[in-house]
Amino acid sequence: MITVHIVDDHKILVEGLKKLVDNSGFARTTAVSYTGKDCLWKLNFEQPQVILLDINLPDWSGIDLCNVIKEKYPQVKVVALTSYSEYSIVRQMLENGASGYIIKNAMPEEILLGLQAVTNNETFLCEEIDLLMNKRSLEQIWLTPREKVLLKYIVDGYTNPEIAEQMFLAVDTINNYRKKLLCKLNARNTAVLVRIALEQKLV
Repeated sequence: MITVHIVDDHKILVEGLKKLVDNSGFARTTAVSYTGKDCLWKLNFEQPQVILLDINLPDWSGIDLCNVIKEKYPQVKVVALTSYSEYSIVRQMLENGASGYIIKNAMPEEILLGLQAVTNNETFLCEEIDLLMNKRSLEQIWLTPREKVLLKYIVDGYTNPEIAEQMFLAVDTINNYRKKLLCKLNARNTAVLVRIALEQKLV
């Protein structure tokens, strides 16, 4: 069972989210907080696997709160659940350690998919945000922290099995990440990928 802590000051939305999570069959809500302060206080006693975090809280910016949570509890996955869909905000949130970003008008199924993905150590972006991030031109390539680490290993000449060992992931997972990187950087092969990474100073 995936344990979930919902942090949002809109009580009606929280009730709907709680119902969605608790009826999923694979996740349950273990805590609800309406402020950042309340969230941090509750985390002293119980850490969930995933925090669904609104960015616009009455007492705190979710972007800053995400950073604090990840510093204190690195094992907890944070998924932004917000109405903001600006590139700079998404980027800040992910750079501060969020594992996922979902906008509030996303399909309920996407929220549940997000919970499953982040607990499998994947980065999850809802469809609209994924399109937004991939629309950026090559000069503004955005890579997740994990993709940056992977790219560095590739540039340094590590093989997929070696990278898998270093990153504590399955070789199949590394293969998938590598394919995604080739696609993101519009590279035909590894040699082109390395050249782009060095030219664009991505590592």
